[in-house]
Amino acid sequence: MVEPGPARAGSLKYGQATASLIVGKWSAASRQNTLAAALKEWGMLRRTVHLAKYLSDPAFRRKISRQLNQGESLHALRRDLHYAQQDAITRPHLEQQTEQAWCLTLLTDSVVAWTTEYYSRAVLELRSQGREVSDEILSHISPGHSDNINFFGVINVDVEAELAKLDTSGWRPLRPAQLRELGLTP
Repeated sequence: MVEPGPARAGSLKYGQATASLIVGKWSAASRQNTLAAALKEWGMLRRTVHLAKYLSDPAFRRKISRQLNQGESLHALRRDLHYAQQDAITRPHLEQQTEQAWCLTLLTDSVVAWTTEYYSRAVLELRSQGREVSDEILSHISPGHSDNINFFGVINVDVEAELAKLDTSGWRPLRPAQLRELGLTP
């Protein structure tokens, strides 16, 4: 067996080997491999420090929980967007499966970018009206949701009428009626 070393790190950096392969090689290396032993010890130390911080700091636990919730929100969005294929990669060949996965990623990123831009515009609008919107509150909001997406049915769009609604910067106007329903405007 070839011992792990600088050549393996170079393979990892340039995408010729996966991190799991490198870790597997280090785990299988003889006990005399000092680099493997040092990395195992360092990993155990990092886990211990992280666990101690997690157990002793309620703010850190809330932060981790919030990050997990945002990740779950993004996974739920991906599942919702992938529903038409019953949440399964259906293509028979690896190249087609990769293409299907990239399309889902592109669609997910598009929804998140769209939602983020309009959240930003809504916050700017609220702040311009004198409403206080704290950055602390905004840090709890994730754009990875699907409430604003119509997954079923047919949507008829009058393109000319929709283009006429755009402002000079090319954005659709925000909907003040929905802001009132949410209690965000007087």
